[in-house]
Amino acid sequence: MVSPDKEKFARKNILRKSKEVEGKVISGYNFNKGVNYQEILKSFSTTGIQASNFAIAVDIINEMISQKAFVYLGYTSNMVTSGVREVIRYLAEHKKVNVLVTTAGGIEEDIIKCLGDFKLGDFRMSGKNLRERGINRAGNILIPNSRYCDFEDFITPIFKEFYSRQKETGKVVTPSELIWKMGEKIDNKNSIYYWANKNKIPVFCPAITDGSLGDMIYFFKSGHPDFLVDVAEDIWGLNNTTLGPEKTGIVILGGGVVKHSICNANMFRNGTDYAVYINTFEEFDGSDAGALPDEAVSWGKISVNAKSVKVYADATIVFPLIVAETFAIQ
Repeated sequence: MVSPDKEKFARKNILRKSKEVEGKVISGYNFNKGVNYQEILKSFSTTGIQASNFAIAVDIINEMISQKAFVYLGYTSNMVTSGVREVIRYLAEHKKVNVLVTTAGGIEEDIIKCLGDFKLGDFRMSGKNLRERGINRAGNILIPNSRYCDFEDFITPIFKEFYSRQKETGKVVTPSELIWKMGEKIDNKNSIYYWANKNKIPVFCPAITDGSLGDMIYFFKSGHPDFLVDVAEDIWGLNNTTLGPEKTGIVILGGGVVKHSICNANMFRNGTDYAVYINTFEEFDGSDAGALPDEAVSWGKISVNAKSVKVYADATIVFPLIVAETFAIQ
């Protein structure tokens, strides 16, 4: 038996009186009203957890659009490997964003998809068996290696064109210039970079050699040792894009060099005004990929008065829904 005094002590701790809390009442979607996808998405604002962060992201992006902010969209290569490519292509086609920043895979795989399809596989397919068949796996997406052979046939004449210019004038190609030329040469309306070229949307790839593009540069340089790619000009160009706009907004899918490059560029203007991160990284190891928006405030990458949110989620699921509630209806 517990003594009355001890029970009283325990009761006081467990049944302690509280003050009322201001704010929205937590409530999810009522399916008795039928299936209404727009209302389901609206209900996220009162659902809590990451659903409510999703709703905050929608509000922030809609505000950056209404305030005519200069919008940076960053995305890692897996977004282009997946069907999010078509969402990004839509944004470039309709000039919904002002600058694109991605990795080498985010460039080459858009072009490669114009040359041949990727297929859906499974996360647990045998790497040994796939290797014997000449098939590469990115998660549950299968990419025949012959696609890269086709890509070499496509990219080599472009290298030759810029190499000839370099020999004649001394002008070295930049990654962004190379990307625009690829978009021009592919001449395919399914391509992100076809539309970036048409709409003169700058595309920056700070890690241009980290992918098949790097392999192709290696092979081309083996036969042309003095061939160069000017990354210095592009960092100058990316950073300069932040210095004119009255307001900037950043939307970043994933992390790594893409996230840091966009955030770092906005440091030159003492921080962006709006920031939406979508990734599944944690901050415990001190990585920039997992860093929360408030960490970027400490560096001056996000303004102290900015509206920002991080949505912990798989971007292949949530980004199309966010676009449906923002860019696609504005």
